[in-house]
Amino acid sequence: MKRILPSLFFASLCMGISAQSNTKVTINPSKTYQTMRSFGASDCWTAEYVAQYFSDTQRQNAARWLFSSEVDAQGNPLGIALSQWRVNLGAGSSTQGANSNIDDETRRADCYLESDGQTYNWNHCPGQQWFMNQAKTYGVNDFLLFSNSPLIYYTTNGLANNKSNAAGSNLGAAYYDDFSEYLAECVKHFTEKGYPITYIDPVNEPAFNWTDGQEGTPWQNAEVSKLVRELDKSLTSRNLSTQILIPEASSWDRLYQQCSDYNGRASNQIEAFWNPAHTDTYIGDVAHLAKIAAGHSYWTFRTNDDLQNIRSQVATKAAEYGLETAQTEWSMLDAEPSTEAGFPASYDAATYMDIALYMGKLIYSDIVYANNTSWSYWTAMAQEKWNQKNRFYLLRLIDADDTDGGESYGDIRKGGTIEDSKSLWVLGNYSRFIRPGYQRINLEASNLGLNGLMGTAYLSPNQDQIVCVFVNMGYTRRNFSFDIDGYSISHIDTYTTSETQNLEHASYAADETFNVAKGTVTTVVLSISPTAGIEHLTIADADTKHTADDAVYTITGQKTGTSLQSLPAGIYIKQGKKMIIH
Repeated sequence: MKRILPSLFFASLCMGISAQSNTKVTINPSKTYQTMRSFGASDCWTAEYVAQYFSDTQRQNAARWLFSSEVDAQGNPLGIALSQWRVNLGAGSSTQGANSNIDDETRRADCYLESDGQTYNWNHCPGQQWFMNQAKTYGVNDFLLFSNSPLIYYTTNGLANNKSNAAGSNLGAAYYDDFSEYLAECVKHFTEKGYPITYIDPVNEPAFNWTDGQEGTPWQNAEVSKLVRELDKSLTSRNLSTQILIPEASSWDRLYQQCSDYNGRASNQIEAFWNPAHTDTYIGDVAHLAKIAAGHSYWTFRTNDDLQNIRSQVATKAAEYGLETAQTEWSMLDAEPSTEAGFPASYDAATYMDIALYMGKLIYSDIVYANNTSWSYWTAMAQEKWNQKNRFYLLRLIDADDTDGGESYGDIRKGGTIEDSKSLWVLGNYSRFIRPGYQRINLEASNLGLNGLMGTAYLSPNQDQIVCVFVNMGYTRRNFSFDIDGYSISHIDTYTTSETQNLEHASYAADETFNVAKGTVTTVVLSISPTAGIEHLTIADADTKHTADDAVYTITGQKTGTSLQSLPAGIYIKQGKKMIIH
């Protein structure tokens, strides 16, 4: 017998081989959280080398994996469709060679200003610009330019790092306006070239000493504030809409508390920059300053307590000043996560999927507890060294001299090959499907937890999709059912990343069941339509409302008669009310 049902959908997620118990997943689209802006990655340090020295086939593969939203004949994604590309504005250390105080040549960077300090040469950094163009061609419309150090022409020691271990910025006191003019001119140039430069970040991880190894400088909060005000003037004079993003704190706790390390430098930064009481550092009134507190997830991800508590404090402090939060840089620095947090006993014991799975857990935590609207990885492409596996890349660079696929220490100027990684595809479980403008909505279920199943849900702007991302670190053999308030589901697509799968696609009818295994990240895309105003009736209820002159109409207005029992499945109108018959 047919039943006239409400606009609810019940589907099973079988966790393992045979279901033992049931968990009801309730999604309430009317209970909303942050609106997502982007998922991204950085071009540091190797994009310049890949585009210049690797074959066209290899670099095209890299661009497709990072930026494409296309699928193959089976519906499997060909790439992870990053929606933000974070581009380094180098300080010119590459022109200094061995005198740069940077041993690793790939970590030296060029700039667009010639040594005379006056002439711009936009032919510099051709590799970075090649990837920028690929990102734009694939549809990326959010570019973030960031600086690790002021130009070598403007620093007090003539280097792109703090070799002298000064307590404050390496930017000379007389060059704040010059450096700001340079940054704004870069924004202007690339904007005119058709790149949507959404953000410019003039400082990066200002707490560290940055004495060697790469470009970088420390910054005191007052120095950051001074630079932001100068940069605002430079952007305004060019009539640019690009926003200034700060402070890209090296760890979340530096945003909300005073830290003792590095002499307390660059800490308690939300208060410093957005509380008017701090008159020497307040910049909340700066026109171009984004109302976003940007930080990095380094050093705060090893335990479940840190994943939840530190990030919750970030969200609370940001909310005091009406700020969004953005995670702009992470890779798996620090010691391995604890076994209590579900990670293997050591990095040696961890598989590539273990590392990627834990990243999925971290992204979940940053979004749910820190309330991030944007999440970005560091770095997009790198060689695999020192048994680090995929801790520091999305795409692995294998130099031409590495003939056995082992650890790679060779010169990437000789070219080589590029491989995708599990980290790439797990990030894709988020980036490929949660597009700019999707809003996180309430998802509730019993038995959710950081060492078991984690799930988030997102509603598309036109309300025709709900995207759910499940990170399954523990649960097996558990049935799931969806109850979605106000919507019916017409179709289901899943995309699974596991030890053997890379966003592998499967398609299901609304009433089919499917499996989500332990140790996987699965994106569930629910095709939906709103059902507000559709009445929930049983057959008995409907029959009592029937009279001989009660006409039933199709959704297009065609009269079908008066018998609900004889109608095929569909949406109908009776007595001014819509009903679904399944």
